[in-house]
Amino acid sequence: MPDATPLDQATTMIEKAWGRPIEALESLAVRRPTDDPLLRSAMHIRSALVITADSAVAVHQERLHALTRPGHAPAFYDLQRITSSAADLRVALAESRTALQAIRHVIEAREAAATADRAPAVRLAQAAVARSGRDQHVRGQVPDQAAPSAVVGPPALGPGPRR
Repeated sequence: MPDATPLDQATTMIEKAWGRPIEALESLAVRRPTDDPLLRSAMHIRSALVITADSAVAVHQERLHALTRPGHAPAFYDLQRITSSAADLRVALAESRTALQAIRHVIEAREAAATADRAPAVRLAQAAVARSGRDQHVRGQVPDQAAPSAVVGPPALGPGPRR
């Protein structure tokens, strides 16, 4: 896709994050909104993007192209309409970019939540590995024998050399 629309980009991001086609995700977000509130948020933002990208951007682009078509010299009164259409197009494109960024943030929040859910299991596994490493003793070492402590910090300065 050489020129993917913001709606296409949003659809791709959502499908990739949830691993299902957008049609299935739409029905899940509507039927069971409490099961995955982040999916519901992403789908709500995407539906706003449908209105912005498909409607507003297309309308403003069509109007701007009609006013600036090749071989057409705009009249003085058209200059205000051209300027207004260009500004409206910029606003609609900015809204589309903002919606895409919002979807990215929702997906990042979902990934962070998934990582946080796995964090206790990871800590337990690390603790188990640490305990198992502590239980394995080097041959010839008495299990209760403490390791010599290391000196930490700079050496203490004495009174200095005597003359």
